[in-house]
Amino acid sequence: MSVVLSVKNLSKSYGPVRALNGVSFDVPPGSVFGILGPNGSGKTTLLGIIMDVLNANSGEFLWHGQPGSDEQRRQIGTLLETPNFYHYLSGEANLKIAAAIKEKGKEDIPVVLEKVNLTQRKLSKFKTYSLGMKQRLAIASTLLGNPDILVFDEPMNGLDPAGIAEIRELMKELNRQGKTIIMASHILDEVEKVCTHVAIIQKGALKMSGLVSEVLKTSDDRSVMIFISSDDNNLLESTIRNIPGVISAIQIEGVIQLNCDETVSPATINQFCFSKGIVLHQLLMKRKSLETRFLEITGGLSDR
Repeated sequence: MSVVLSVKNLSKSYGPVRALNGVSFDVPPGSVFGILGPNGSGKTTLLGIIMDVLNANSGEFLWHGQPGSDEQRRQIGTLLETPNFYHYLSGEANLKIAAAIKEKGKEDIPVVLEKVNLTQRKLSKFKTYSLGMKQRLAIASTLLGNPDILVFDEPMNGLDPAGIAEIRELMKELNRQGKTIIMASHILDEVEKVCTHVAIIQKGALKMSGLVSEVLKTSDDRSVMIFISSDDNNLLESTIRNIPGVISAIQIEGVIQLNCDETVSPATINQFCFSKGIVLHQLLMKRKSLETRFLEITGGLSDR
């Protein structure tokens, strides 16, 4: 399978500070590739290097197997910082300026406005837009010229829940249309919801990369978490420990969290409790989240 972007042993230092330390990964075509890490982990530095805004101290990166070039960069839609749109101009007028600067894409303006659901507000002044609308207009500017690859730095940063949902759905739709998306983010929940692949970076070092589903797996991945409660949780906790396959039972804020091996299912729990005369008020099984896995990988430490 071809590779859209190959990052090989990239390192970057700012004086004594090591921003990147030998980072390597590949971005497959058609993926939504999340570069995930706490603020200060090196994500923005990495994007700056692959877009030739910054120079690496060592290592290399290849777009479609070739070193970066001006021509290649012109074929990539990039949003590394908030564009300097004119607040007193309409969304459409701002895109005309963006197209003129890029020397391409003027004919795409109606199409990209439709893609980001701003056609009805194209003549409204930028200053009247919500945060989500402003970010959608910024993404529209990256779509001018119809690039196959999009690179975004924290596209959901600073948005309210409604704005985050808007950008999330836009990302999914652009990916369905065939775009390969590379996005840096510190919002774990959104990476899990949007991305197909992820690279986790901490203090400039790559901790893990691959399919999101693979990163979620661990050596103890056969274990499951089940949450239960009843009228008498103390009795329930002492009783439930007798089920073969229950590894641990912890009572937290009125709910008992069970860590079980793969032989235990919610049906097993329910049947056992019923046989003991215990009626469950809650019975919920959860898979491991990217947030849980991230904390396991990084140790829950901030990079600041």
